[in-house]
Amino acid sequence: MDVILLERVAKLGQMGEVVRVKNGFARNYLLPKGKALRATQPNKERFARERVQLEARNLELKRDAEAVGAKLGGQSFAVLRQAGETGQLYGSVSTRDLAELMTKGGFTVERQQLVLNAPIKTIGLHRVPVALHPEVEVTVVINVARSADEAERQARGEDVSRRRDEDEDVAAEAEEAFEQPDEEAEEA
Repeated sequence: MDVILLERVAKLGQMGEVVRVKNGFARNYLLPKGKALRATQPNKERFARERVQLEARNLELKRDAEAVGAKLGGQSFAVLRQAGETGQLYGSVSTRDLAELMTKGGFTVERQQLVLNAPIKTIGLHRVPVALHPEVEVTVVINVARSADEAERQARGEDVSRRRDEDEDVAAEAEEAFEQPDEEAEEA
């Protein structure tokens, strides 16, 4: 099906372009969301008449997105989850969780705006792109940790998984040091 794009659509085209898309994509996404019109002659004439208003609306939305992006870009959000010793989460952190977290942080972000190709399943710092507008994208840092203390240590740049292994090594060495006098006493 041929459609006229009413706004820029990623990986498809710019405003005003006539593009060929699959019927289902047009019927289920582009047309209901108001991102495109069917490419019929009356719709082409309608687009030509309304082009100036559409471009002005798009420019205003882009300016608003840039203002939000200036505040949101580079922000860090901490997520506390249960995880195993290897750093693997028992669950995962999805776009829904991140959208709720950012909303509590004072930003209005919908889960569709978060560009997360796969759910986050490990502890650590994760960079997540946020598409506020087709032409405006910022990156936020998601700090996934087991506790608030661990989140602070990760934010400072510490590798908490390595730290845990080192603590275990120190504990094992301490045990060996205490066991050696006992073994020497048994030999005597």
